[in-house]
Amino acid sequence: MVTNIWSGTKVRLRPVQPTDWRAFHENDQDSEGARLCDSLHFPRSEEGTKAWAERTSSMGVEGDNIFLAVETLEGTLVGSITANHCDRRNGTFKYGVAVFRSHWRRGYASEAIRILLHYYFQELRYRKANAHVYAFNEGSRALQEHLGFIQEGILRDMIFTQGRHYDEYVYGLTKDEFEELNRLYKASYERSEGKQ
Repeated sequence: MVTNIWSGTKVRLRPVQPTDWRAFHENDQDSEGARLCDSLHFPRSEEGTKAWAERTSSMGVEGDNIFLAVETLEGTLVGSITANHCDRRNGTFKYGVAVFRSHWRRGYASEAIRILLHYYFQELRYRKANAHVYAFNEGSRALQEHLGFIQEGILRDMIFTQGRHYDEYVYGLTKDEFEELNRLYKASYERSEGKQ
């Protein structure tokens, strides 16, 4: 049986393709979704989004920093995931994930994160992953905690939106914590599938 480290049971991670521009452009119209993940930007034309997709598809990796598309196993683009601030010397990196609103609450983000973490911990020898979450993003905070990330700090008044400043929460997960949680997750999955 052939396995692909970039595929799970629901989603796979892959490079952005130039033809992905339309889905990303449609997602750009979701101002509240943009606010939760990053910030509100000036509007971009369709041609601008096409040019962005073309550039992104040909960029490749920069060190261990990467921007990948998240798609279902059926081939539907549902979002993106990044690894950034990759520090090989100290073995730490940050990640961010964004799933298009029409695909929320289906387990796509958590599986995409697990795939990315597995690769960085098992193949690249990273030791710790960090995620920064805006205080008003309750869904992302719950996702980090569901995945076993621990809130390690609060950066006060870091994000300005809707006329005021908000805190930013710093979450972290070590390789050992990930491996233990992954072991428990697999055991639970196998029990639910009647494999034990």
